[in-house]
Amino acid sequence: MTMQRIIVLGFVIATCLIAPAYAQTPYDGLWNVTILTKAGSCEPSVRYPLTVTDGKVSGAAEVSGSIGRQGIVKVSIRGAYTNGQLNGNAGSGKWNGESAGIPCSGRWEASRQ
Repeated sequence: MTMQRIIVLGFVIATCLIAPAYAQTPYDGLWNVTILTKAGSCEPSVRYPLTVTDGKVSGAAEVSGSIGRQGIVKVSIRGAYTNGQLNGNAGSGKWNGESAGIPCSGRWEASRQ
C-alpha cells in the first residue's frame, strides 16, 4: 500500500470516528424561556433556563421533550404542555396546564444565550 493510500485511509477512518461526536441540531445550546400566563391562576410569569442537546430538552425543572430540526417545539415543563416554533436564536408558542386543578394557559418566549 502506498503512503498516499495510507493517508487517505487514515483520513476516512478518522472522519467516521469523529463525525458522531459532532451530531448536533440547529437549536442545540442554552435557552432562556419565559412562560407568560394569559388565563387561569398560574404564576403570571416564570423564567426557565433550558438546554437543548441533540434536539432533546433538559433543565433544572421537570422538563421533557424535543426540538425538531425545523424548530418545531414539543416540550412539557412541570406538567405544562408547550408547542411552538424556534427560528434562529428566538422562538415562541403557546402552553397549557393547570394550577390546583384550575386550567391555565398562555404564551412562551425563548431566546438562545
